[in-house]
Amino acid sequence: MAKPRPPAWAFTRRLRRGAYGWRSDPAVKSVKAAVREILAAARADPIRAAEGAALFLERVSPAIENVDGSSGSIGNAVRRGVEDLVAVIGTAEVDAEKRQEWLERLWAAFEADEVPYIECLGEHWGEVCASESVASAWADRLLERTRWALLYEGPEWRFFDGATACLSALHAAGRHEEVLELAEGTDFWPYRRWAVRALASLGRKGEAIALAEDTPDADGRDVAQLCEEIYLSSGMREQAYRRYALHAHGRTT
Repeated sequence: MAKPRPPAWAFTRRLRRGAYGWRSDPAVKSVKAAVREILAAARADPIRAAEGAALFLERVSPAIENVDGSSGSIGNAVRRGVEDLVAVIGTAEVDAEKRQEWLERLWAAFEADEVPYIECLGEHWGEVCASESVASAWADRLLERTRWALLYEGPEWRFFDGATACLSALHAAGRHEEVLELAEGTDFWPYRRWAVRALASLGRKGEAIALAEDTPDADGRDVAQLCEEIYLSSGMREQAYRRYALHAHGRTT
């Protein structure tokens, strides 16, 4: 008997290119509904859910490209969706060929994301790679352009949109010294946070905390959360609580 064909994803009817005008409310509702649908499916069929997550990430930016993002509601909804769905993709147990297919599709969507809405996918690239060997291969693929952007000392600003993905992949591959080489010297928090994580992974947690707290123009909440994670991983609950409490009360010292 043939295996029953899984039902079609309901969200694909809503997330079509240019499906929304400027109003953000309908788009936010559709994004949240799509994420809920995929997460619900993950309980019964993790691989189908991962396929759905990849499909969502391919479709979401083209679908909401005309939405007014000035309130931040649509951007926040998509970011939370990405953060929820990368775990679905990263934990699905598939062979190397299927994993690479997903990664190629996700990378194409990431590069085509002009607004951008799914740029935070780069922060989780090591997670969706799902293994050290795959993460290392992707790091090598992105390394030359990342070096070109991050290690340049000339007068103009250089940018490579895959630099964060490269740092994430290097970290997931355990190549922490290379992360430090690339990111420790920059003041740009989206890059420097990877140097902080690399220092912590190398057991240099005091240096990691100091580097995080000495980053100009960093997001205070993000710094506090990362420092808290480092303290907790060292069993320093009191210090973690104090750091979090100070931030929660709007104080930084």
